[in-house]
Amino acid sequence: MTSNHQHELVRKAVAVLESFESGNPEAITAYVHPNQYIQHNQALLDGRESMLGALDHLMDIGTKVSIKRTLVDGNYVALHSVYHFHGPKIVFDLFRFENGLIVEHWDNLQEMVEKTPSNHTMIDGPVTIKDIDKTDANKAFVRSYVENILLGKNPDLLASYFDGDHYIQHSPHIADGLSGLHTALQALKEKNVEFQYTHVHQVIGQGDFVLTMSEGLFDGQHTAFYDLFRVEDGKIAEHWDVIETILPAEKRKNSNSRF
Repeated sequence: MTSNHQHELVRKAVAVLESFESGNPEAITAYVHPNQYIQHNQALLDGRESMLGALDHLMDIGTKVSIKRTLVDGNYVALHSVYHFHGPKIVFDLFRFENGLIVEHWDNLQEMVEKTPSNHTMIDGPVTIKDIDKTDANKAFVRSYVENILLGKNPDLLASYFDGDHYIQHSPHIADGLSGLHTALQALKEKNVEFQYTHVHQVIGQGDFVLTMSEGLFDGQHTAFYDLFRVEDGKIAEHWDVIETILPAEKRKNSNSRF
């Protein structure tokens, strides 16, 4: 895929998100398929009309969207943003394109936590994509980390994915380093908080950034985990995430799967 084509997909995805702030329907009308828009955010109705219908409300409540990172992988564009509506939220949006139009959307959002143990924010850090030639290797590496460590297939391999304790953490309740991760996991265990990844659904990568979308349980709740990793010299160097509880069936506005 040419970088020009990738640039076009990013431009369209960004324009659609920015319309939530401006209230201008032009980007949605131009770039979202009129009758083939599959919505995986189960709090929203399926289809493009529902998106257009929400614009006035989003503008009225003063919605702001600040996009920090974009990744393109084939026909997928992932965006990592801060949304301001009913307070600041950290959001991952994933759009799938067909013939230049958006036909499918997934997202995960979480309240932004201001004070974190690592003193990083949930969204700061590098944004420039490097190592494009290593995209496939990095995706395979991150997938193996999620499967072996987070899904628990081979937890003894944990240390092999990291360069000692050099690990920058943006997850809101975890300190930096492998030591910080270990401490946080121990604290959950002591409080008997169940924390289990059960399935990895998608792996989207570009260069040194890889986003995984996984399903699991957190504190007894059916949960969607979106994890963004930055890989450096073949090791995980940095991590951002958004964790959202999956709506119970009776509260869902569409019948699509969450993933």
